[in-house]
Amino acid sequence: MEFCSLSTLAMADRHGEDSPYFDGWKAYDLNPYHPLFNPSGIIQMGLAENQVGSDLLEEWLEKHSDILAWKGTLTSFKETALYQDYHGLANFRKALANFMVEVRGGSVKIDPDNIVLTAGATAGNEILTFCIANPGEALLVPTPYYPGFDRDLRWRTGVDILPIKFYSHNNFEITIPALEKAYQEGLNCRKNIKGILLTNPSNPLGLTISPTTLEKILDFAAEKSIHVISDEVYAGTVFSSEPFTSILEIMQKSSKSYDSNTVHVVYSLSKDLGLPGFRIGAIYSSNQKIVTASRRMSSFSLISSQTQVLLKCLLSDSEFIATYLATLKKRLRRRHGEFVKGLKEIGIDCLEGNSGLFCWVNLRKFLPSDNFDGEMKLWRVILGEIGLNISPGSSFHCQEPGWFRVCYGNMNDADMNVALGRIICATIGETTKIPLTSTPVEGRVMATLDVEQQAESLA
Repeated sequence: MEFCSLSTLAMADRHGEDSPYFDGWKAYDLNPYHPLFNPSGIIQMGLAENQVGSDLLEEWLEKHSDILAWKGTLTSFKETALYQDYHGLANFRKALANFMVEVRGGSVKIDPDNIVLTAGATAGNEILTFCIANPGEALLVPTPYYPGFDRDLRWRTGVDILPIKFYSHNNFEITIPALEKAYQEGLNCRKNIKGILLTNPSNPLGLTISPTTLEKILDFAAEKSIHVISDEVYAGTVFSSEPFTSILEIMQKSSKSYDSNTVHVVYSLSKDLGLPGFRIGAIYSSNQKIVTASRRMSSFSLISSQTQVLLKCLLSDSEFIATYLATLKKRLRRRHGEFVKGLKEIGIDCLEGNSGLFCWVNLRKFLPSDNFDGEMKLWRVILGEIGLNISPGSSFHCQEPGWFRVCYGNMNDADMNVALGRIICATIGETTKIPLTSTPVEGRVMATLDVEQQAESLA
């Protein structure tokens, strides 16, 4: 019997799953940390998940448990259970539009009719890529960038990513000369460049893009006649005193006449609201051809009507949303400050971030060799011997070895202190797993308790 062949897509090596970013998750799944049942397991610091405000959401659900019985939802079980328009429920899109405006400080206007619902930002980015580019064409993406883009933008679309290379000497800031260089290199390789994809705030840098830089990017895109996609899934996690600036704000308030048909935003409730399991994403575009095509494609990634009904009620509670967003920023500011301080006490530096659920940490001085082979060796020690799943910069296409993304938003304070304790013990303990570069730190009690004491204190 002859072998039954598979499709080119099924066999294509474009998914991006062969990466330490995903390998770390697999290692964690085999040996997950638990303070009582597996205190020596791997602590998950490679997952950008927002658990900082989970208690607020749970409290809201307890107070509004009648919604789960369809009371006060302005709809019925039968209406929700039957087929719905692919556009999604109108009242949910309106509530989502209002939430997106609130997250952006009320500085933008968002028309619910220009929102396309998708099953998470993953589907949103892929759908926009399908709309903008053909197989073999390319998008420009600043480095370092989220490893999932290698899957989201490339795998099924056949579109290529052309990295725009940035470096630590200027805090990885996006500059026009670097944009121009990447664009010209793409042309030299005979690539038809269709757009640029931004993440603002940045994953993995935890930095927002300044209004001045956003305007320069829009000028660049207008000059080249290419699209701009702004992935703004971390917009509500900005904890600095400076407000987040959406590319929509630049578009809507600038004295320049930018073409709104070429600028598009991807958003979701996964990061700001901490609901990745609900799979709520959205495309926002003023380009009606893209809106129409995106809605047709979204039929392959619909959101359940039941989920929309529940979240419409949640997002429509304006008092709760205002309290939630303010509390989230306050908690993230404190968590970020404590984590960075803990690392700084043992001589480990981080990029000065102002947003996100993670830190961009510089471990270059610990590399056994100053190259990406050295980075992978250090990563294996951190994962296998120290028991922390953090993500190496090479998986984010960082151009310099030694940078790591370390997440702190997906755990409680006690677990974060345990993680810091492991780092302290690894750098200054009696059995040093990575080179000693700083003096011992006193007083971090939770971090230096033995395993039995940790379990007892957390019980």
